[in-house]
Amino acid sequence: MATATITAGSARPSVPDTISTRRIIAFLAMVFGMFMAILDIQIVSASLAEIQAGLSASSDEIPWVQTAYLIAEVVMIPLSGFLSRMLSTRVLFTIAAAGFTAASALAATATNIDQMIVYRAVQGFIGGGMIPSVFAAAFTIFPPSRRAIVSPMIGLVATLAPTIGPTVGGYISHAFSWHWLFLVNVVPGILVATAAWSLIDFDKPNLKLFSKFDWWGLAGMAAFLGCMEYVLEEGPNNDWLQDHAVFICAIIMTIGAVVFFWRVFTAEEPIVDLRAFSNINFAFGSLFSFVIGIGLYGLTYLYPVFLGRIRGYDSMMIGEALFVSGLAMFVTAPISGILSSKMDLRLMMMIGFFGFATGTWWMTHLTADWDFYELLIPQILRGCSMMLCMVPINNIALGTLPPDRLKNASGLFNLTRNLGGAVGLALINTVLIDRNAFHYARLSEHVQWGSAAAQTKLQNMTLNFEQTTGLDAASAAISKLSGMVQQQAALLSFMDVFYMLTVLFATLGLFTMLINKPAAPGGGGGGGH
Repeated sequence: MATATITAGSARPSVPDTISTRRIIAFLAMVFGMFMAILDIQIVSASLAEIQAGLSASSDEIPWVQTAYLIAEVVMIPLSGFLSRMLSTRVLFTIAAAGFTAASALAATATNIDQMIVYRAVQGFIGGGMIPSVFAAAFTIFPPSRRAIVSPMIGLVATLAPTIGPTVGGYISHAFSWHWLFLVNVVPGILVATAAWSLIDFDKPNLKLFSKFDWWGLAGMAAFLGCMEYVLEEGPNNDWLQDHAVFICAIIMTIGAVVFFWRVFTAEEPIVDLRAFSNINFAFGSLFSFVIGIGLYGLTYLYPVFLGRIRGYDSMMIGEALFVSGLAMFVTAPISGILSSKMDLRLMMMIGFFGFATGTWWMTHLTADWDFYELLIPQILRGCSMMLCMVPINNIALGTLPPDRLKNASGLFNLTRNLGGAVGLALINTVLIDRNAFHYARLSEHVQWGSAAAQTKLQNMTLNFEQTTGLDAASAAISKLSGMVQQQAALLSFMDVFYMLTVLFATLGLFTMLINKPAAPGGGGGGGH
C-alpha cells in the first residue's frame, strides 16, 4: 500500500507506517465498545411497548427510557475529551466499558419505570465516554496511509448501529424478552473492558489537570446540553413553551449556555476546547456531521413510524422491512474506503448528499400501500449515501488536527451528530404534527354533507357494511371515512417531511464545493488553524 503524503501545511507530526498487532486488537475492542454504546440508543425504540407492559408504565413515562439515555450521553460526549487527557484513554475507556456493562445489567433488573430511567441515564452517561475515544484513537495511532481502512470502519459503526438498533431490538424482545435488550451487553462489555485495560497504551494520564477541573463549566454544560435535549425531545408533542416543564427547561438551558460559554472563554483549562473550530475543515466537517445526524436519526425514526402508524406493523415486521439500509451500509463501507483514497473527498460527499436527497425525494410519492419492495430503492440509496458521506466527513474534520486537540475535537465532532439527531427529530415531529392538522382540516372541507362525491362514497360504504356486517352500517361508514381522511392527512404530512429533507440534502450537496480542497486523500485535508 502506497504511503500517502501530507501537505506541508498540516500540523500533524509523522506517524509510523507500521502498527503493532496489540494496538490493532485494542482498537477493534474500542470500536466494538462504541458499537454497543451507539446501538443502545435505538435498541429499545422498537420494543418500548413490551418494556411499558413489563414495568407497568404510562404512555407518558415510557419515552423516558430513550430520552434519559440521550440526555446523559450528550453531556458525556464533549466532557470525555478532558477526562481522556486527565485519566488517559486506557483508564477512561475501561471505566466507561465496565460502567456501561454494570448499568446494562442493572437496567435488566428494573422493576419500575423510575429505576429504569435512572439506570438508563447512568448507562448513557458512562457509555458516552467510549464514543469520542475511538475517533481520537483512529487519527492518533494509525498513519494516513491506513485511513482508507480505519475511517470506513468507525463510520460504519457510527451509522450502522443506530440504523439496525430497532431491528436487533425487535428480534431480541420477540425471541426472548425485553430484559435481554440489556443483558446482551454484559459478556461483550466485560471482554471490551478487559481488552481495554490490558492492551491500550496510546497515551499517558495527566493527573495535574484535576486541580484545574472546571466544575462551573461542567455544571453549565450539563444544564445547557441536558435541558436542550429535553426541550427538543418533548417540545413538539407539548406545544413547546406552552408546557410548564419545557418552559422551565428552556430557561435553565439559556442560563446554562451563558455559564458554559463564559467558562469556555475564561477558564484556564475549559471543560470543552472550542479552538478546534478555528480549523476551517473541522468547522465544515462538524456542520456536515450535524446534518448527517438529522438524516441518520430522522429516517431511523420516520420509517418505523410510517410502517407502524399507516401499515400497522409490529416491531418484528418493522425490523425485517428495514434491514436493507444496514446491509447497504455494510456493503458500501469498504467501497467508500477505497474511493476516499482515490477521489476528491468533496466530490464523494456531493455524490452521497445527492444520493440521500434522491432517496428522500422518492419517498415524496408515498402511498398507504407502500411495503418492503416500494421502500427498497430509497433504503438502498439511504444506506449507500450515508457511508459515502460519513467517511470523507470524518477525514476532513479530524484528519488535519494536531494530536493535542484531537481528543477534545472528537468529542465536539460526535456531539454535533447527536445534536443534529435531536434537532432533526424535533423538527420532524413538529412538521408531522402541524402539517397533519393542516392537511386534515383541508381534506375535511371536501368530506362534508354538501359534497356530492363524499355523500356518494358514504352511501356506497353504508350499503357495503349493511351487506357484510349487519351492524350500525351508517356509523361504521362514517367511522371508516373519518379514518381514511386521517390516514391521508398523515400520509401527506410524511410526504412534506421527506420533501423538506430532500431540499436540505440537495442544498448541502451544493455546499460541499465551498470547502477548501483537501490535501492528498490519505492525509485527509488541509485547513488553517
